[in-house]
Parts: sequence; C-alpha cells; structure tokens
Amino acid sequence: QVQLVESGGGLVQPGGSLRLSCAASGFTFSSYFMSWVRQAPGKGLEWVSNMFHYTHYVDSVKGRFTVSRDNAKNTLYLQMNSLKSEDTAVYYCAKSTTAFSMGAGFDYWGQGTQVTVSS
Repeated sequence: QVQLVESGGGLVQPGGSLRLSCAASGFTFSSYFMSWVRQAPGKGLEWVSNMFHYTHYVDSVKGRFTVSRDNAKNTLYLQMNSLKSEDTAVYYCAKSTTAFSMGAGFDYWGQGTQVTVSS
C-alpha cells in the first residue's frame, strides 16, 4: 500500500535551515507529482511546493525553499533556508491522485513532521 513518511523536522532559530525528507513506497514514485503542504497552528492547510519535472512554490517561500526529488530513492526533499517564525507548521508530503497530473488533487498524505522556528 502507499506510504509516505516524513522526517527532518525540529526546532531551529530564525535564519536557520532544515532539510525535510519524504520516503515514499507502494506506487511508481516517478510518475506522480509530489507536494509539500503545511499547517500552521490554528490555521488551515497551505500548499507550499510541488515537483514533477519542474518546481513550483508559494510566493512566501520563493528564494528560501528548494524542493527536489530522487526518483531512484523514491524520496522527496524540501531544503528550507532563512527560516522565519511564520514557517512554523506541521509539514506534510502529499501524492497527486493521478499520474502525470495535479488536476485531481492529492490522495495520500504522510503523517507530518513538526517544524518550529523560534529563538
């Protein structure tokens, strides 16, 4: 069955960096868009970034976050630099419902990893 397992979260000071990983299994990883979605305390879900061949980002993280993937390792990454307090959230990776398309949204999510940016 499909599994998505995030790791790499933690507590970091403002201006610091973290690298999140999402290990995927149970499907043909290279055929699907993969996304990072976050939920800040008391707020709704916010899409952060996705990648198939090309990358896309929400404006608030452009220039600071970099998404990448290793299809040989079935792993999605999110390098987060210059972190701000407003980046504090639970970060989830998510798999697109349909191969080669984002049109139908997500069908599987990981359990999430907490990122806390605080001095």
